[in-house]
Amino acid sequence: MAHELRPTGLTGSSDFGGIDRETLWRARVDLAACFRMAARYGLEEGICNHFSALVPERDDLFLVNPYGLAFAEVTASSLLVCDFDGHVLEGNGKPEATAFHIHARLHRSLPRARAAFHTHMPNATALSMVEGEPLAWAGQTALKFYGRTAVDEAYNGLALDEAEGDRIAATLGDADIVFLRNHGVIVTGPTIAEAWDDLYYLERASEVQIRAMSAGRPLRRVDPAIARHAASQMREGDAESARLHLESIKRVLRRDEPEFAT
Repeated sequence: MAHELRPTGLTGSSDFGGIDRETLWRARVDLAACFRMAARYGLEEGICNHFSALVPERDDLFLVNPYGLAFAEVTASSLLVCDFDGHVLEGNGKPEATAFHIHARLHRSLPRARAAFHTHMPNATALSMVEGEPLAWAGQTALKFYGRTAVDEAYNGLALDEAEGDRIAATLGDADIVFLRNHGVIVTGPTIAEAWDDLYYLERASEVQIRAMSAGRPLRRVDPAIARHAASQMREGDAESARLHLESIKRVLRRDEPEFAT
């Protein structure tokens, strides 16, 4: 269930200085592309999930989807620019309440996490619901995340206060991905492209693991030394691979859903 955040500031204003409008527009297009492709892959849940990204060259403002839009409806211009106190500085509408309490606190606490994607995507969420470490490090795709995940064990209901966001940020620490027990996942990255790339491959890794677990035979886990080596190999080219991945989905969307970039 989604909850509205009551408006506390100006809506539809563009009165914030020091912003390169062209760079901000590119960030809007990139983030909108992630919403649209996430919808195609079934990674969203109704209107309840949210992606955010710090405004380029700012550590105190962030882009986020407005309450009430499905991922498939998001466009570059529909995204909101908010500050960490709940003011909407640009855009029509307001963020969903849990989006604000999670994302504002996370970005404030961890400015290295310039993008933060929260979903209840089915397979990764399923792994948040089982005992033990969510990823079993048995498949190559999962090894992309070796040493990069954390688990927030404290499920307390909906994130409707700042303490929830602060606890999630503290749990994330130096990791890039946090599994929220009985809830979902948050994937963070230094760029929108890297957050998207990790979100996509995290769900794929989770799906394959669940299929393997359903065979009723023990998983064959990768030796930790090999897992660390493979993870290091993957990380060497991650930023460029992620950039190319995002460019590819934008090409697909410009062909099939060109309105995403309006």
